[in-house]
Amino acid sequence: GMVGALAGRAVCGWLCPFGAFQELLHKIPFPRWHIKNRWSFTRYVILAGLVFVIPWLTNEPWFCKLCPAGALEAGLPLVAANGEIRALAAGFFVLKMGILAGFLVWFMSTERPFCRFVCPLGAIYSLFNKASAFELTFDADRCLHCDICAEVCPTALYPPDEIDSAGCVRCLECIKVCPTKALGPRRPATKPASVAVEEAVS
Repeated sequence: GMVGALAGRAVCGWLCPFGAFQELLHKIPFPRWHIKNRWSFTRYVILAGLVFVIPWLTNEPWFCKLCPAGALEAGLPLVAANGEIRALAAGFFVLKMGILAGFLVWFMSTERPFCRFVCPLGAIYSLFNKASAFELTFDADRCLHCDICAEVCPTALYPPDEIDSAGCVRCLECIKVCPTKALGPRRPATKPASVAVEEAVS
């Protein structure tokens, strides 16, 4: 909660190894499947269903059981390193590997799909984006409408309209490439020079 209040989804953009892994795989030449962000509500459905409701009804952590990030970062290393676990790994492990394989293909074809449509932790952090201490803004007067920012966005946003939206992972890639600095952190409010001079001499 504290991390979200301070930085929103910056954790997703800077600290999440699974997010970086998705971006790496997406660089592989592969048929592209572009999915609009209007479907991003699915991560809230998964948060409610697989993290809260179904685990409460079954007393089982179902998202953890099925999560491809857990399968890649913990499941595979454990099975590879421990012979006893390898012997116990059966049908459910095969299911986890099948889910992981499906996601790996999806990562190559779509921009950060796990972050945009699945991750429940990202869904929680996204609720803080608009209210976090670290805010990003767009200055329309400086914009050239070159759309370079949209080309580099890893979550397929259009930064002039969505830089501080729930889907923004605060990676700052759009800010780095903006030629006129139309995108950036919120600046302190400033008064026009004429008003400032009038107040100074009055």
